[in-house]
Amino acid sequence: MKVLFYLGHPAHFHLFRHAIHAAGAGGVVLIKSKDVLENLLKEEGIPYVNIDEVAAGKTRKKNIIGKSFAFFQRMLRIREIIKRHQPAVLAGSAAELAVLGKIYNIPSCIFFEDDFEAVRPFARIAGPLATHLICPDCCSAWKWNHKKTGHNSYHELAYLHPDHFTPDHQKVEQLFSANTQNFILRFSSLDAYHDNGKGGISDSIADRLIEILSPRGKVFITSERLLPERFEKYRIQIPAGDIHHALYYADLFIGDSQTMTAECAVLGTPSLRYNDFVGELSYLEELEHRFNLTYGFRTGNIEPLLQQLQTLLQISDLKNEWRLRRSKMLEEKCNFAEWMISYLKQF
Repeated sequence: MKVLFYLGHPAHFHLFRHAIHAAGAGGVVLIKSKDVLENLLKEEGIPYVNIDEVAAGKTRKKNIIGKSFAFFQRMLRIREIIKRHQPAVLAGSAAELAVLGKIYNIPSCIFFEDDFEAVRPFARIAGPLATHLICPDCCSAWKWNHKKTGHNSYHELAYLHPDHFTPDHQKVEQLFSANTQNFILRFSSLDAYHDNGKGGISDSIADRLIEILSPRGKVFITSERLLPERFEKYRIQIPAGDIHHALYYADLFIGDSQTMTAECAVLGTPSLRYNDFVGELSYLEELEHRFNLTYGFRTGNIEPLLQQLQTLLQISDLKNEWRLRRSKMLEEKCNFAEWMISYLKQF
């Protein structure tokens, strides 16, 4: 497998990790700087090249001009590595690969879970230029469904399927209390190009959640955005690579992150999501309404979220019920890592 992988988010490390190992020396891994992504690669011992345009002492402008400039800067850096390594296929979740694949006549495989209608700036680039659009069966590639290759799985089952992930309580025993409930809150930055105008959990809402949860157990926060000083004492202290063990053993998750919400769902941990993407993403709608593994609330609907939270807190065997629901989901879904490796071997 002579594959160039481009990772732009920590979730992409997990998504492609097994395929990268399967590619071995034939794989080239490029990344941009995002949250704990680089730490994850270092912990795993995977060689990589960081092509991010951010240099020491500089910050990336988050307006449309700054993001567009960064996009073209990354394309230039990826282009040089493509010319040097001459991969047989480009794999990732970034529009840059679709553009460069078209220019250099290299097949580009764009993996995504967000319906293209919900991420139109990305879709308008990746859709017409990508060779293959790969997503769960339930998701839409909008105007480019003729390029869609569907699969009966979720991205999260590339790394959290029981074939790959075995929860280890030793990873969290110094963190979680055995005699009380443990809750995880996740705050996303919501600053990606497709997040423009989207909202999530504000500091004032976080205060209300902590007020409800603290008397019942321990609260932990994982955050992409800067936290006010009053929240720092809740920041979860765990290696980046161990976060999924924490999500598995947590009693409840509340966040504005699509990825962590889905991760909790496939791990069998009850999750509540609060952001403006609720109702727009088919894979999360399926996890919620077909498998009853998660709940979504759009911003402005904080009271229904708090009511659902109170309902869940009253269920004594909550985790056992979610484990049963997870088992039903796993019976119907495939190991996505195995599917991906088999798919990429054709190039």
